[in-house]
Amino acid sequence: MKKGFTLIELLVVIAIIGLLSSVVLVSLGGARKKARDARRQSDLRQISSAMELCYDDPNCAGTERYIATPAGVNTVTQIDTDGTPLYLKVPCDPSGCSVGYRWTDNSAAPAYQYYCVFAQSESEANTWYCASNKGVMKKTASGYTPSNTDCCGVNVTAP
Repeated sequence: MKKGFTLIELLVVIAIIGLLSSVVLVSLGGARKKARDARRQSDLRQISSAMELCYDDPNCAGTERYIATPAGVNTVTQIDTDGTPLYLKVPCDPSGCSVGYRWTDNSAAPAYQYYCVFAQSESEANTWYCASNKGVMKKTASGYTPSNTDCCGVNVTAP
């Protein structure tokens, strides 16, 4: 009598393993989105810290002012003025550099006294993460896009 498995038994085991692995991979999609969101929040806290350090350094952006932030995606790539000191090379969004962190324009009067950088959540619908001169925040709202007058619930231009 031969010992071993038949071809049918092996195929059934392989099919079961394939089915289980596909279920596990599908369930990890939500965890990956949450992990990218956690990285976004961490990146925004780092950006906020670097902007505050630069604000207090007359060699960075000037006396008590933030660096200029033109509106758009990836418009700020590093937080400094002349490269010395380099406070932070702004990281790419976890979904890729083409997505990027978005900035609002802070060139209006009072010039450079505020900033707002933001990213949209992947795991929570209609949710935004923001960093500004008022802190790091989160806002959930339908049809919303952060601005200087409402950067995740605060007016960054107000004193």
